[in-house]
Amino acid sequence: MNRTTALLKGCAGFLVVLLTTTAVHAQDTLRITLQQAEEQFLQKNLSLLAEKYNIDMARADVIQARLYDNPTITFSANLYDPEHKKVFNVSNQNGQYDIAVTQVIQLAGKRNKQVKLAETSTSLAENRFFDLMRTLRLTLRSDFYEAYFLQRSIDAYQLQISSLEKLAVTYQELQAKGVVTLKDAVRIKSLLYNLRAERTALINNMHDIQAELQLLLQNNQAWYIPVADMPQGSLPALKSIALRDLIDTAYNNRADLKLAQNSLVYSQQNLQLQKALAVPNLTLGAEFDKRGSFVDNASFLTMAIDLPFFNRNQGNIKSAKSGIEQSKVLLQQQTTTVENEVQTAYNKLLNSEKIVSTIDSSFQGDYNKLLQSVTDNFTKRNISLLEFIDFFDSYKENVLHTNDMLNDRMQAIERLNFAVGKNYIHIN
Repeated sequence: MNRTTALLKGCAGFLVVLLTTTAVHAQDTLRITLQQAEEQFLQKNLSLLAEKYNIDMARADVIQARLYDNPTITFSANLYDPEHKKVFNVSNQNGQYDIAVTQVIQLAGKRNKQVKLAETSTSLAENRFFDLMRTLRLTLRSDFYEAYFLQRSIDAYQLQISSLEKLAVTYQELQAKGVVTLKDAVRIKSLLYNLRAERTALINNMHDIQAELQLLLQNNQAWYIPVADMPQGSLPALKSIALRDLIDTAYNNRADLKLAQNSLVYSQQNLQLQKALAVPNLTLGAEFDKRGSFVDNASFLTMAIDLPFFNRNQGNIKSAKSGIEQSKVLLQQQTTTVENEVQTAYNKLLNSEKIVSTIDSSFQGDYNKLLQSVTDNFTKRNISLLEFIDFFDSYKENVLHTNDMLNDRMQAIERLNFAVGKNYIHIN
């Protein structure tokens, strides 16, 4: 019963691998470097392109804020003259009409304050754009390295599977001849089925990462194979980096911190504008009246201004003051967040680097050479089945742990660069 169950599970695992492989080949396999991925991301990512339009709209608002108010012209005329029985009588002899031109003059520097506010809004839109770019770029680079090391693990599994497949065929033939026991042959097949199932799980994880890469790069027809040159050994430059320098760099480069700073500037400018709006605008005008005034052809200069008895924009001014206090609190919070993120990312990188520095760079290569040797010796029955299976488990665990540690180091580097706001530590 146990043997039948193992065989069924193995067949199911093999079927999943087959279907997964077929799905991969249905897409275009594309080898891509990180630089190529970033270039394609900047050109095609729709979220980034959509956010960029906000900058264009904000710049258009600056143009609009610079425009002056249009003058107003009014014309009134006699619709019907009952004395002379004329419709629309505007003749010079006995007609009547009135023409007036008025222009609103904004006082207290309202126009200049509106322009400054619009310019700050443009800076805010740019800050949001670059912060979105920073966040999406982290996702791209993180997925790139995740896919790179996951592919290495998948390839290592395939190396083991290929070796075991040959061995399983050989053992099946030997078992038919009575040279080896059925128990040993089944154990070999069981190990093979387990490796296939674990490899399938890794491929399923890869599908999730590939889906995110395809969305970031706007190409759902490609299966991306990351190509990268990983640094060997430890990072010497890391020892010379001071935490204070990283924090200072973050102050100068973090778009979200600049967003908080510009939000405070915007709130302060808004208060100045609201105070200016409390000052009424002046309306100047000129009027010509043909016959409707105390003399014919009368000309007038007109001036009008609101009397600020009731509405002095008190509510908006109070709201703007509260907005300044709120922006100060948010800026303080964002500054603390930046410092905490840099410090956390820095400590995580130090820990990851400490672990990676203990890895022997030749260890992986030695294990790969030993894999074939152990398989040959087991075929020749120089080592036991238990020793063979133990080596395969050790090989698998070594590959997975090594790739996990190297991936954690690259993720920590990307997190630190993200926290700092620039590629402070360059890899490729």
